[in-house]
Amino acid sequence: MAKTPAQRIKKHGAKASVPQHHLPPVINPTTQRTPEKAQNNSSLILIAGVVASLFLFWYLHLLTLNQLTQLSGGLPMPDSLIGGFDQGFVDQLRSAMNEDARGQLNYLHKTAGTLFPLIFSFTWLLLIGTNVARKPLRWALWALPLLFAAVRLWGNAAIDSMMSASAVDAGQVALASALTVAGWVLLVLSLLAGGAAVFIGRKPRKP
Repeated sequence: MAKTPAQRIKKHGAKASVPQHHLPPVINPTTQRTPEKAQNNSSLILIAGVVASLFLFWYLHLLTLNQLTQLSGGLPMPDSLIGGFDQGFVDQLRSAMNEDARGQLNYLHKTAGTLFPLIFSFTWLLLIGTNVARKPLRWALWALPLLFAAVRLWGNAAIDSMMSASAVDAGQVALASALTVAGWVLLVLSLLAGGAAVFIGRKPRKP
């Protein structure tokens, strides 16, 4: 029977040969994460996010919302009105759309109307974060897509509430209109912030 290391030391003293046990390395040297690989991964995610954002914008604003005008007597949907809307327009739209048409608008807000601001916001956060190193500037630019997502989602809920209410007051219309205008403004500002971030990222750093 093989002796344990303690028994060998007791019998042979300092001359005892104790086998050495080596643990396997924790890190696999063949899977090292280099900065180049990390940059490539973030670039792939950015490209996928930009493509998804463009597709969702086209599907939401240029395709589906335009198709819903067939159910409203040609009147545009509130989401499409960059300059907002008033009580008279809302009353006319509500009378032109039946319950089924309003349900389709509500369903669109829950699907593409939710996915677009979330995916766009995430993509722009990543775009800004990978190009802007200074924290104060990065957080200032991050605020725009974050506010855009929050305002657009809030605006969807406000429009749905306005369209489904038994009676609409001026406060509901003003809130939904203000959120719609703010959403478009924040979308444009977010696009400008993304362009500024790319410009900053390409600008050669001083040695």
